[in-house]
Amino acid sequence: MNRILIIGSSNTDMVIKTRKLPAPGETLLGGTFLMNPGGKGANQAVSASRLGGKVTFVTKRGNDLFGNQTVGLLMREGINTEWVLKDPLLPSGVALITVDEQGENNIVVAPGANENLIPADIPERLFTDGKNNILLLQLEIPMETVEYAITKASENGMKVILNPAPAQELSDDILGKIWLATPNEIEAGELTGIAITDLSSAEKAAATLNARGVKNVIITMGGAGAFVKSEEFTGMIPGIKVDVIDTTAAGDVFNGALAVALSEGLTLKEAVIFSNKAAAISVTRMGAQASAPFRNEIE
Repeated sequence: MNRILIIGSSNTDMVIKTRKLPAPGETLLGGTFLMNPGGKGANQAVSASRLGGKVTFVTKRGNDLFGNQTVGLLMREGINTEWVLKDPLLPSGVALITVDEQGENNIVVAPGANENLIPADIPERLFTDGKNNILLLQLEIPMETVEYAITKASENGMKVILNPAPAQELSDDILGKIWLATPNEIEAGELTGIAITDLSSAEKAAATLNARGVKNVIITMGGAGAFVKSEEFTGMIPGIKVDVIDTTAAGDVFNGALAVALSEGLTLKEAVIFSNKAAAISVTRMGAQASAPFRNEIE
């Protein structure tokens, strides 16, 4: 099995489950409060590790209670935490999440130490020692760090998977170094300027990303499934119908599962089928990392 390097954010999620999402200026009573570990990078690391991936995670946390809890939880998940770094000044990242009865959510993030994960924090040997074959990244850390990691990984023959969330502008130079991009419909729309409403528009957006240099594209489309555009397969892989409780981190679970499946040598189509199962299980549970399934649940 190939090893997976994940570089990204770690947060503590403060979740309120309520009847509906509040309108601007509205106060709602009657919510249930939960506090969970989160952050796109940490969510993906936990998802990959629970599914059997050999994961090294690079992140930055504060010198505080939340940060200390983060390290302990990641270690318990079997993740290599050697590069979970401590920022002496900035607090750990936090996210405030509201989830309604339909499982839809809105999220506000205070990144804290995540914003100070700089290229100098990431040792070159993580890319050059041959131990890590897949790099998985998101965009909740500084763009200069993302670009540095993508460049180093591609120079050293690693497969780079970029989950471009939250969506930001990406240069053609960086896109040309990405083996696989995994935006959702909204992110794909922001990256390409094509509003994704159906299969045809998803194919156009994926083709646009191909033209800008991305080798393979997966556009996740919620419960409908995922559109895949690659040399070996182009088409829609349907999602799995489940009773949705909370969609928080479904995309992160999908990406973590994808990295594991690819590290085991599955084709992109096979990897997406595997990842759809993981994401479907995750939306039937509350929380971010707490919702990530274990391998036996998928099998």
